[in-house]
Amino acid sequence: MSNLDDPRVLFAAERTLMAWSRTAAGLMALGFVIDRATLLLGDADGRSGFAFWIALAFILLGVVLSVLSIVQYRRSVAALRPIEIPPGYWVNLSAYANAAIGVLGVLLAAYLALG
Repeated sequence: MSNLDDPRVLFAAERTLMAWSRTAAGLMALGFVIDRATLLLGDADGRSGFAFWIALAFILLGVVLSVLSIVQYRRSVAALRPIEIPPGYWVNLSAYANAAIGVLGVLLAAYLALG
């Protein structure tokens, strides 16, 4: 991927992953807010309404984005040479955090769909 022999390449990939993580969490939060706003406004359709499906779509889009960003990050890290990764650095920590956000998004989608 690079010939810089510089760990900043790894850190740039990690910052990009965390930016996608924030975007995914934001989409999930937007979906939850849409669902709760329809309940607050007294939507007569309840769970079968169009707003519910839009909310669920936002949450699932966040989950998919979380998974795809992990795949993209792992591909970037795999292309790095060992000299570009600082010794003892936890390369997968941000990927694990992003995976946790994806799992929480799945749980949120299940909560809204079943609740």
